[in-house]
Amino acid sequence: MPSAPVRAASSSKENSVPSTRTRAAALAVIAAATAAVAAPPASAGDRSAHVLLISVDGLHQSDLARYTATHPGSALTALLSHGTEYTHARTPVPSDSFPGLLAQVTGGTPATTGVYYDASYNRALLPPGTTSCAGARPGTAVNYTEDLDRAKDAIDAGQGLPGLPDNVLAMTGAPQTLLDPAGLPVDPRTCTPIYPHQYLKVNTVFEVARQAGLRTAWADKHPAYEILDGPSGTGVQDLFTPEINSLVPGGPGDWTADNAATQRYDSYKVRAVLNEIGGYDHSGTHRVGTPAVFGLNFQSVSTAQKLPRSGGRPGGYLPGDGGPGPVLSSALDFVDQQVAAITTELKQRHLDRSTTIILSAKHGQSPTDPAALTRIDDGALLDGLNATWRAVRPGAADLVAQATDDDAMLLWLTDRSPAAATFAKNYLLTRSGLGNDISGAPKPFVHSGLDQVYSGDDAARYFHARPGDPRVPDLVGIAHYGVVYTGGTKKIAEHGGAAPDDRDVPLVISGTGRPHTIAAPVGTTQIAPTILHLLGLRPDALQAVRIECTQILPG
Repeated sequence: MPSAPVRAASSSKENSVPSTRTRAAALAVIAAATAAVAAPPASAGDRSAHVLLISVDGLHQSDLARYTATHPGSALTALLSHGTEYTHARTPVPSDSFPGLLAQVTGGTPATTGVYYDASYNRALLPPGTTSCAGARPGTAVNYTEDLDRAKDAIDAGQGLPGLPDNVLAMTGAPQTLLDPAGLPVDPRTCTPIYPHQYLKVNTVFEVARQAGLRTAWADKHPAYEILDGPSGTGVQDLFTPEINSLVPGGPGDWTADNAATQRYDSYKVRAVLNEIGGYDHSGTHRVGTPAVFGLNFQSVSTAQKLPRSGGRPGGYLPGDGGPGPVLSSALDFVDQQVAAITTELKQRHLDRSTTIILSAKHGQSPTDPAALTRIDDGALLDGLNATWRAVRPGAADLVAQATDDDAMLLWLTDRSPAAATFAKNYLLTRSGLGNDISGAPKPFVHSGLDQVYSGDDAARYFHARPGDPRVPDLVGIAHYGVVYTGGTKKIAEHGGAAPDDRDVPLVISGTGRPHTIAAPVGTTQIAPTILHLLGLRPDALQAVRIECTQILPG
């Protein structure tokens, strides 16, 4: 990794710069139109007592279409047969886990939520560990990843449970207690650490449900997902967050290094949901009632798409349009089996007719064509950018304050001047070199692997954000299809970018009646107001819905 904190990303709403009208200028118009934007609550006959949201990270709409066509008796096919499928749904950009899931539970894109990635930068906050804030210079990385865990290598994130990993369901449902405050950015006004939920600018469906007296639960991959609690800090009553990047006892690495291990990891979250369907908390020890809003994410498909090999078999997709390879096929079968377990439990508990299941994905994964893969060492690119900047400006600091690169490039710069932004853009667009292909053989690249670069105010407008926003990146690089920024050969796919493989995800609402297909374009931000509509709550109780005029899903 480069010296600047690098994690991975990409971004943009479309492949061209949007209108120059800023979000701030549009707020007055949006506020006036709000009353006509969101649908009223569903009528009594259309309401659900429970909404179960499932995110299969990495899953494309094309994957679901292929799987259900070849597995007519599958649980995934059964979901389609009882509801509405949206065949042209897109996740926001950056197509990463944090903005992807927040879109589904807030109704907003990063310009509204304020969250561009799980690893980003904020020019208005102070670095972690700051205790004397008077006169301190603002500007810091904001790292809401596994690095915040009290014990990063333990699946319980340092809670100290015996009998791990299989006793992991005994984890706390309040994972903020597992975060190390020393790793959190500091608010200069209060000189106190800012937890993930405090960083989110808008409320969540969990908070709205809680305010209505309904129970909430969720299961995800890091304790930092306490961001779902929302600004109130009270959104998710039962948040189960076993650490996926912890070490597998006796294994070769963490739970993502082997797809069989990832499937085992995902099974813990499914067990938590089964307990919740049965009316218990995630541990299965306290009877609390079935949540009104709950769910989980699956990681098995995502790691199967990323790993070159697992268990001696090739990962990812077959050459051409050959569909999923053996590891990915296994992961898809696993997800189908787990969905079957969930739907069976709902039927056994006589909850199937009062529960709506929403299936989607936080993000897709790119590329699905192995021949398109070009792996590029972004560390070398950024080291060169910093060195060239210092050479023309003796005594200057490195230009890159934070870099987040997966299959796109997000840069936050130490110098926000137009000259610095232009310098970085021009440098990247003139770099060529050698990466490596799917076999590890050298493969040339040009323009740093980028198709387009937006810098300075154009980068903010790309997100429909206000220029000068302390959270927005100073440079957004849209990668050539197939480019993955990584050192070495450990990954064959990534997400975060703006390519169709990153953004074209499935969206199914099952439990709404006869099968129905809607081909009109929709966004995963529309899931949030739809959840509230199904529960008989007002969609416009969500702040992002009011700001962005987010509609409920059609049909």
